[in-house]
Amino acid sequence: MSHGFDAATAGPEAGAADEPRLPGLLGALDRAMRLLNRVILALGGLCLVAACPVLTHSVVVRYLLKQPTEWQDEMAVFLIVGATFLSAAGVQAKRGHVAIEAVTGLLPPAANRVRLLLADVVSLAFCLFFSWKSWSLDHEAWVDGQISQSTWGPPLWIPYTLMSAGMSLLCLQFALQIAEGLVYGPRAAGWAKPKIGLGADLNTDMRGAPEITPRGPDPLGQTMTAKGKR
Repeated sequence: MSHGFDAATAGPEAGAADEPRLPGLLGALDRAMRLLNRVILALGGLCLVAACPVLTHSVVVRYLLKQPTEWQDEMAVFLIVGATFLSAAGVQAKRGHVAIEAVTGLLPPAANRVRLLLADVVSLAFCLFFSWKSWSLDHEAWVDGQISQSTWGPPLWIPYTLMSAGMSLLCLQFALQIAEGLVYGPRAAGWAKPKIGLGADLNTDMRGAPEITPRGPDPLGQTMTAKGKR
């Protein structure tokens, strides 16, 4: 199982690879998504940092000052939900989500890249359903004026909107990766941008066996390795 940020992918031999220069509309969408993901990941980090003092304040007020808390717990939940769902697309762009890699070592490189593309299709189908249900709940909460049952009582459309927007961006990221794989062939589905976790296993020699380690090619036909190495 890979969680993306492991010792192997953090090693110097797994250095950052150059970004592919995709032409046309796919290239424009890819650049826009990368820029949006950078902004969201930065904001997500700030949200997680902000949740720390909020939860600390909750503990101090509740257990040391013996005062009831009203907004702290839900505020922390909102921050964490926003950071988690909105950053999902950025993590997927680097193949950083948890993945089971038991089959990876049993299949040849070509089959692994096709399997990766099929996994994206199945994941997109699930995320589309999840996104649709999330937007339905968001619309219902907005129309009915639903609020939390706590004494603070924030509107529930806030977390539903964060969840829905995050899943929609994840669907867009999956669709972009599938389009790249279909246009440039299944080998392009595992091409490093750079990627971590499963994507890195498909594109970087981390097992000391370059003759059997799959390497993702540049969709334009030029093999790209780490920066400064061609």
